[in-house]
Amino acid sequence: QVQPVESGGGLVQPGGSLRLSCVVPGITPSTFVMGWYRQTTGQQRELVADINFIGATNYADSVKGRFTVSRENAKKTVYLQMNNLKPEDTAVYYCNIRNRYNGREYWGQGTQVTVSS
Repeated sequence: QVQPVESGGGLVQPGGSLRLSCVVPGITPSTFVMGWYRQTTGQQRELVADINFIGATNYADSVKGRFTVSRENAKKTVYLQMNNLKPEDTAVYYCNIRNRYNGREYWGQGTQVTVSS
């Protein structure tokens, strides 16, 4: 059973920072693209950022220059460093891994990020 487990969400003031982590025990890291999506009430889940095994990254335009996705393959972990947070970044953030051979995806349970003064 592949189950991503997220941590690191919370409440932060505008302009602040948070770091999300997601560990996925039992996987072979080279098989998977790893990343983060977010969702607000009534909206579709959207890609925030992802990273492949060799470190190539992809970001949503709304977070470029503020967020950084990274991974530690030996630890089977993906991170999302979020800086200069804005109220519009408030959402539930989901860890996602995608098998690059068959396209199968696995999702974490989600972690709430709230940006408010």
